[in-house]
Amino acid sequence: MVKSMTGYGRAEEVFNGCTITVELRSVNNRYLDCNVRIPRLYLFAEEAVKSRVQNTISRGKVDVFITLDSAGAEKVQVSVNKPVADGYYAALKRLSEDYGLSGEISVSLLSRFPEVLLAEKAEEDVEQMAKDICVVLDRALDDFDQMRTQEGERLKEDILSRTRLIEEKVGVVEQRSPQTVAEYRAKLEARMSEVLANTQLDPARILTEAAIFADKVAVDEETVRLHSHIGQLREMLSKGGVIGRKLDFLIQEFNREANTIGSKCSDIEIAGQVVDIKAEIEKIREQVQNIE
Repeated sequence: MVKSMTGYGRAEEVFNGCTITVELRSVNNRYLDCNVRIPRLYLFAEEAVKSRVQNTISRGKVDVFITLDSAGAEKVQVSVNKPVADGYYAALKRLSEDYGLSGEISVSLLSRFPEVLLAEKAEEDVEQMAKDICVVLDRALDDFDQMRTQEGERLKEDILSRTRLIEEKVGVVEQRSPQTVAEYRAKLEARMSEVLANTQLDPARILTEAAIFADKVAVDEETVRLHSHIGQLREMLSKGGVIGRKLDFLIQEFNREANTIGSKCSDIEIAGQVVDIKAEIEKIREQVQNIE
C-alpha cells in the first residue's frame, strides 16, 4: 500500500504508577531524519526508540515526544538503621537502670528517634523502563502508520485521477497530430498555387514538403512513451511500498515527454492540450513529494 510521509500518532499507558505518553509527528523529507525528545533521566531509552522508528519508517522528518509522569509512583524502600537503633536502645536501658525509671522501650518509642528508620527511593530497573517505553511507542507507531496509510490512499486516488486526465489529453494529441499534417499540406498547395499561378504544381514536391513537416511534428514516440510511463505509474501505485523516489524520477520522465511534444507542435489545439498535460503533471509531482 501507498503511505504518506506526513502523519501523527499518539499512545499513553500506565506502568507501575508511571504514565508514559508517546507522540509522533512527521513531515516530508528526502531521507529519514528522526528526532527523539525524552527527559534527560531516561536518555538510556533513546537508541531503542530510534531503532524502532527506523524499522517502521523509511523517509520523512519524524519528531518523537516522550513524557513520563511519575507522580504517585515513587517507590520508597524503608529499612532499619540497626547500629543507630541499637545505640538508642542501649542508651534508654542505661537511663532506666541508672535512674530507676520504669516503662517499656517500645517500637513506637524507638522509631521516633532520628535516623532509626531510613526511607530511600528504590532504584529504577533501566531495562524494564526502556521496554515499557517501547511498548507505548509501538502503539503510537501503529496509530501513526494508520494515519499515513489513510493519507497515502487519498494521494493515490488523486494521482490516478490526474493520470486519467493526462491519458485523455494524450489521446486528443494523437488524434489531432495527423490532421495537422493534412492541414499543412492543404495550406502548402494553396500557397504554391498562388505563387506559381498558371504553372502546374509538382505533386512530388508537395509530398516531400509534407513529409518533412510530418517528420518534424511527429509525436508518436513521445505519446507511446507517455502511455508506457502511465502504465508504470499505475503498476507502482498498485504494488505500493516505499516508492516515493521512484515516482519522483518517473514524473520527471513524464515532464520530459510533454516538453518535447510542446516544442514540436505549433498547432494551437495541441499546444493547449500540452499545457493541460503539464499542469496535471505538476500537480502529480507535488503529491508525489508526500509519498514515502
